[in-house]
Amino acid sequence: MPGRALCAPAALPCAPPSPGNPMRFLALLFAISLAGCGTMQIEEKSFIHPDAKDAPALPRVDVTALPSAYTVTDETVVTPDGATLRGVYLARAGAPTTLLYFGGNAFHIDQHAREVLPLLAACGGNVAVFDYRGYGRSSGVPTVATMQADALRMFDHVNAIHPGKVAVHGQSLGSFMAAWVASQRPAARGMVLEATATTVQEWSDANVPWYLKLFLKVEVADTLRGVDNPAVVKAWHGPSLVLAGEHDKLIPLAMSRKVYDAIPGDNKQWHVAKGASHNGILSDPDVGPVLCGFVRKL
Repeated sequence: MPGRALCAPAALPCAPPSPGNPMRFLALLFAISLAGCGTMQIEEKSFIHPDAKDAPALPRVDVTALPSAYTVTDETVVTPDGATLRGVYLARAGAPTTLLYFGGNAFHIDQHAREVLPLLAACGGNVAVFDYRGYGRSSGVPTVATMQADALRMFDHVNAIHPGKVAVHGQSLGSFMAAWVASQRPAARGMVLEATATTVQEWSDANVPWYLKLFLKVEVADTLRGVDNPAVVKAWHGPSLVLAGEHDKLIPLAMSRKVYDAIPGDNKQWHVAKGASHNGILSDPDVGPVLCGFVRKL
């Protein structure tokens, strides 16, 4: 935009189980203000950080050892624009449900599956997880639009394996994917949103200190203005569980609660993980029984 200095914010670290550092974002804002930059533009690339083209491949994790009661298969979804989405499917004989998990911003199967999959499989259902396009095992260039379309393809692929028995679970950035799928696929069995936010604008407003707002204007790109979880979940009327961390410094409890309140009806559950941070909710000892109780009722 002519006549304006545009400054890119730091990345939003939203992938379990690596701890995020929200102070990096605030420190950058402070540095921007000292440098005299009056406007900061928040764009898709501020939140979506695919692997660099020359990044070495992560060592492939042996998911067949996680956990022993499951049969593990590699799954592939090819998109119309030529991207290849790769994931894994953990199947257990007689499992009544399948949980399709959407990880946070930096989620990689080969980096995080060893910690995340056993926590999800502990509920006794099947588990499916994919790398987002441009991340880990998957190819392609991610945008908000392509990630939303990919999420629907992932659901359709898994639902074809276990028809009518697939619930969606999303963490942080993944919560937007899970909510989108639930709103677009009535066949979804249930929806779990973990460390979820409302909109990019509200997230920015909550994370920029009031004193920086005196001389720093934050603008959200048009492609992000339509990302609105409270509006999306209004189209979902099935069973819902919203998990929040008591000490989540990236997404305030009130923001996650606003998403929960927007879900219609009474078939929903709200749980705050005491003492948990943004990336520590799923591993909190109190969350396992809550999540598994929800999944088993499906």
